Amino acid sequence: MSGEEAPALVHDYLLVLRGAERTFLEMTSCWPDAPIYTLLYDRAGTDGRFAGHPIRTSSLQLLPVRQRGFRRLLPLFPHAVERLPLSDHGLVVSSSSAFAHGVRPRTGAVHVCYCHSPFRYVWHERARGLAETRRPLRPLARRTLDRIRKWDLAATERVTHFIANSRLTQRRIEEFWGREASVVHPPVAVDRFTPGAPEDFFLVVTELVPHKRVEVALEAARRSRQRIKVVGDGPDLRRLTIEYGETAQFLGRVSDADLAKLYASARALVVPNIEEFGIAAVEGQASGRPVVGAAAGGLLETVIDAETGVLVPPGDVDALAEALREIDFDRFDQDRIAANAARFSPDAFRVGFLEEVGRVTGGQEAHENASRTGVKRIRASS
Repeated sequence: MSGEEAPALVHDYLLVLRGAERTFLEMTSCWPDAPIYTLLYDRAGTDGRFAGHPIRTSSLQLLPVRQRGFRRLLPLFPHAVERLPLSDHGLVVSSSSAFAHGVRPRTGAVHVCYCHSPFRYVWHERARGLAETRRPLRPLARRTLDRIRKWDLAATERVTHFIANSRLTQRRIEEFWGREASVVHPPVAVDRFTPGAPEDFFLVVTELVPHKRVEVALEAARRSRQRIKVVGDGPDLRRLTIEYGETAQFLGRVSDADLAKLYASARALVVPNIEEFGIAAVEGQASGRPVVGAAAGGLLETVIDAETGVLVPPGDVDALAEALREIDFDRFDQDRIAANAARFSPDAFRVGFLEEVGRVTGGQEAHENASRTGVKRIRASS
């Protein structure tokens, strides 16, 4: 690949700033002038953070659909992502939770995919997705998911190398796709957070969708008679508010500054779901607060049990309620917790990520971009 060519940077859809989008933002910083390709883009929803790059969207951008309605376009996404025009690029770097890995690079191009998760609703969350579909629509939904699953398997053959965000995702890539993957943990902006004085409430920070299992945390808080606040929005907000509105406080989406204050003042962050990685768990620890959550998935890689948090059996409401009620969360050492979070800094991510890209491209790409992003200095001092 010519060093003068900018790579194509691809993400599923850029509509809000959540964990996957913040990871992609860090990836784009490695190539500040490279174009971004995505199915749908909302500048306001992403706070204009990607506006420094040329952004090229699919034809679906013409439809009046954004964050609250984009899931209705699910059957159209495979075809649309394949039509993104990447023929000018010898290197494609995608960031995929669902469809971005399905782009069609030109013949001979290198395609490195950073995978947040194989598309959950055609693989490990298929049964849940169908159960949440209205009964008359389930046969159509089942056929749609079957088609996407077949497409998904074929799409993986167009990827040169996969990088997984955690060991759990690495295992799923091997199980579902029959492909090997290296692991580079996502970046967390740990410098945004500082320890503070904890108050008497627990905190949940997540998108309010069924697979996040927020009700496990809310039910545990209700049974243990503990105050709990929820940061996030999504299709489950109304249902959860109706069921738990008297015992939980729903704050919606909050600013970065307000989120930092909430993390620092919480007794602990509660993570009830099995996360592929779990950026919120690292953000909470960067604020000096322990994490209490499921002993599975990403938390096994980011939380040191009994030292920076407490891990309980996944989905066990009683065990979680007992932990919230009985554990003295103030006994945890804030400095030790924050030091654990520092392992997942953006600098650490860029080092690992560019090393993997360089390994696949023969080192040229990583060498050129290390000079631009400061990775040489980081590596020399690490």
